[in-house]
Amino acid sequence: MNLKTNDFDYNLPQELIAQTPIEPRDAARLLVVDRITGQISHRHFYDLVDYLNPGDIMVFNDSRVLPARIFGEKPGTGGKVELLLLRRISEGTWEALVKPARRIKSGTHFEVGDEKIGAEVIEEGDAGIRTIKFQDELALTRVGELALPPYIHEPLANRERYQTVYSQENGSVAAPTAGLHFTPELLAKIQSKGVKCVFVTLHVGLDTFRPVQEDDPHHHQIHKEYGFVSAGVAAELSRAKREQKRIICVGTTSVRLLEYVANRNRLPQIEAFSGWVDLFILPGYKFKLVDAMVTNFHLPKSTLLMLVSAFAGKQLIDKVYATAIKERYRFYSFGDATLIL
Repeated sequence: MNLKTNDFDYNLPQELIAQTPIEPRDAARLLVVDRITGQISHRHFYDLVDYLNPGDIMVFNDSRVLPARIFGEKPGTGGKVELLLLRRISEGTWEALVKPARRIKSGTHFEVGDEKIGAEVIEEGDAGIRTIKFQDELALTRVGELALPPYIHEPLANRERYQTVYSQENGSVAAPTAGLHFTPELLAKIQSKGVKCVFVTLHVGLDTFRPVQEDDPHHHQIHKEYGFVSAGVAAELSRAKREQKRIICVGTTSVRLLEYVANRNRLPQIEAFSGWVDLFILPGYKFKLVDAMVTNFHLPKSTLLMLVSAFAGKQLIDKVYATAIKERYRFYSFGDATLIL
């Protein structure tokens, strides 16, 4: 398929970029689109339960956002250092985006936070990425700040509002934002309808922040993200596939993880998984597990917009986004949601 990154560009009025989360969480708007008929409906997120059937399995990403933005300085000179933790390599060793990158070379020592935790750059990567060894990994959670996306300019009054209500496993740079709309009450309603809710983990990484730069998206190198599917969840997915029950993913992160795992297995059997996920889904991809998804509106030229275009068809997604802009939906992390059936 002859794809160009510019094919996934669109113009968004700045005032439609949501700066603060809506309250309550499930009061956000929900644009529902049927992939078969192309029909678009306008609802609210709390209406999601109306589109679910007994026997459906709903897959949530329980990753929790790290306080990943960390400030430090070089001892002696007092030179300032800013880090954005991207992924954990091993205990105390992290890949991070650093500023000012040109002054932070291999062998550079610096201290972070008021606790002056020692750190050393042990490897240089491209585009400002460094591998850093910290003396005290546990202290990082005390000195770090939540790194809101760069398009959000309003301070966040409640840090938990950038976490899902079911988040468990620390490790993401950014929230799996489709899940921000769920409340404990809505989850209870979903389960009472006979829908099985299961939880997987995929730690959201660098690609959330970076648009695709290459003219041909096939040349884009997607960053690896760590994922985990338990044996119990794998058994539920296998059962759903055998019984032809719908598998509904909450968020593109859950979609990528399930499709990566599906590609490693002989369906309908799914095995437990833990490891690095580097699946880049573009139009032309044949989905093997996912039957429907809940997702937010994504940035132009992003890998996430390419994924939903692969799932629903680019022409339909173009129509969805044009409709959402016309109807003044709120976009991005704290914005409204879509349900793609």
